Amino acid sequence: MPYLDLATHRLHYRVDADAAPGKPWLTFSNSLGTDLHMWDAQVASLSPHFRILRYDRRGHGLSSAPPPPYALADLGGDVLALLDALEIGQTHFCGLSIGGLVGQWLGIHAPERIDKIVLCATAAKIGTAESWAARIKDVRENGLGGLTGATAERWFTPGFNAREPVTVGAILESFTATSLDGYAGCCAALAGADLRDQIAVIASPLLAISGADDAVCPPSDLQEIAGRVQQGRHVSLPGRHIINVEAAPAFNELLLRFFSDGFLATDAE
Repeated sequence: MPYLDLATHRLHYRVDADAAPGKPWLTFSNSLGTDLHMWDAQVASLSPHFRILRYDRRGHGLSSAPPPPYALADLGGDVLALLDALEIGQTHFCGLSIGGLVGQWLGIHAPERIDKIVLCATAAKIGTAESWAARIKDVRENGLGGLTGATAERWFTPGFNAREPVTVGAILESFTATSLDGYAGCCAALAGADLRDQIAVIASPLLAISGADDAVCPPSDLQEIAGRVQQGRHVSLPGRHIINVEAAPAFNELLLRFFSDGFLATDAE
């Protein structure tokens, strides 16, 4: 398994490249408490068209956890370190939740490295410093296991939870396997992340995808991002927070059209 060793931690990553070497790169960035396998359905559909880079965020999956707290700039820096190590000059980017905040940070601070951006189930500011401090305290005292029921409810609709118990169960297993230091460190990054006054500088074409029933980052959050950046559109799909899994076929079609053709879905807002 490929790893990138950095000064304070090791990043686990994976490249899926069914496409010819000249095809564009597409980088996926996962949500809090998941690993790179949350994008399996996207890789199966999109790898014939793109060279795909996935990675486990620090403290998640098979990546190690440096001592917390982390800042959003640390998480964005990890992506740039991977791009540098793999000699990827420019990539499309798709991030969900905290991965979407990383995408916004990259669009602001490293626009020359990012082509088109898809932001999913995210916001320019997610939650409050107080709510994330309470989450860190709870996890430190009680672990992640006790949060699985509430997490399944936040992440997926009742219908999807009932229809796809194996899929949901696999994602919850990655959630409970997340390092407590890594989870708490990323909660600290979320507590300090507020890009509302900065995203207007993002010039890359940007597609914001919301889950219609997502209470964590509702469609209004994604619409706000699309309206503030220079070239943004918003699309809402049926589902909750982990929309790339719950609405995978429609999600994959949107990504393929957007990254391949520059599709901005004005008729689907």
